[in-house]
Amino acid sequence: MTETFDVVVIGAGAAGMMCASVAGQRGRRVLVIDHATALAEKIRISGGGRCNFTNLQAGPANFHSENPHFCRSALARYTPQDFLALLARHGIAWHEKHKGQLFCDDSAQNIIDMLVAECSAGNVAWRRPCKVEALQRENEGWRVDTEAGTVHAASVVIATGGLSIPKIGATDFGHRIARQFDIPVIAPRPGLVPLTFDAGSAPFAELAGIALEVELTCNAGFFREDLLITHRGLSGPAILQISSYWTPGDALRINLLPDLKVDSELLAAKNGARQHVVSVVAQWLPRRMAELLVERAGLAGRPIAEAGDKALRQLAASINQWELKPSGSEGYRKAEVTLGGVDTRALDQKTMMARSQPGLHFVGEVMDVTGWLGGYNFQWAWASGYAAGMAV
Repeated sequence: MTETFDVVVIGAGAAGMMCASVAGQRGRRVLVIDHATALAEKIRISGGGRCNFTNLQAGPANFHSENPHFCRSALARYTPQDFLALLARHGIAWHEKHKGQLFCDDSAQNIIDMLVAECSAGNVAWRRPCKVEALQRENEGWRVDTEAGTVHAASVVIATGGLSIPKIGATDFGHRIARQFDIPVIAPRPGLVPLTFDAGSAPFAELAGIALEVELTCNAGFFREDLLITHRGLSGPAILQISSYWTPGDALRINLLPDLKVDSELLAAKNGARQHVVSVVAQWLPRRMAELLVERAGLAGRPIAEAGDKALRQLAASINQWELKPSGSEGYRKAEVTLGGVDTRALDQKTMMARSQPGLHFVGEVMDVTGWLGGYNFQWAWASGYAAGMAV
């Protein structure tokens, strides 16, 4: 059986359901198609099951893109306050953690249920689980062939996300559609992902489990967040953030004690002190880390009063300017997002439509717009979904 809709949204995640609900409530006849058995798994597992659904500080500066101004319009037209108003209408309680991060008090399922309810309010139709087999232009509209039959639509919205977390159904469907219609794609790579070192070469494997707040720099990225040392490499918010700025071959510069000028403190501690160097450093860092750094500086077992100034300065540099060169990352299986994607220079910033393909829109993670850790990527899903929903 062939059916006709005004809009077909392919992908029932955050951006897709937002788009469908907005379009449906505008009176458009909308169909949502998704291949997954479970609905919106990425929402469900986010934020430890409570969904870090936005960030109060969300703005263009918090997003990566080769076209950095593209996101400005959509973010201005649908803000965190707009999403909070939607939560209020549904009676969903939330709380703020640090740095503007907002979470559900109860469960991420609240967000999924709210989006489904919003779609119901717009009389949105569903086909799921259902795979899309082909998308073709047909006359002035689109033909969508699915395993459940063919549908026709004036507009199609691609909301199929990126490659991160393949075990919950991530695919490159959206990128393939873009290429099919000669829309450029920025090479995808894992983002917000732990970084790794070659087996046996991790310079700190014996420190696994240690966590501390650091300042971390790589290329244009700079963050002050918690770092976690693992058996395979580095993780924690600081590393997830900086990973979006890191490419293979780049070094990280880590300040393990950002509030302390270690060289001055070590040189001052020489005056009449009987302590060993490691005891001084262990006042500021976990003992295991202090022992490793002092040993590598050649100062193990040395009283600080007997340590040379040059050696102490080198030790200080290893603390305030620790340089490491990761060999890789944990890849898409551990990445929270996908960097790159559909080149936004080929899209209209107000409608998310491909300029060369009238009626074909892209929303959410499938595009080359990637937010920082902390709710920013969900805000882009809401904002881009709203923009397309108002346009189709």
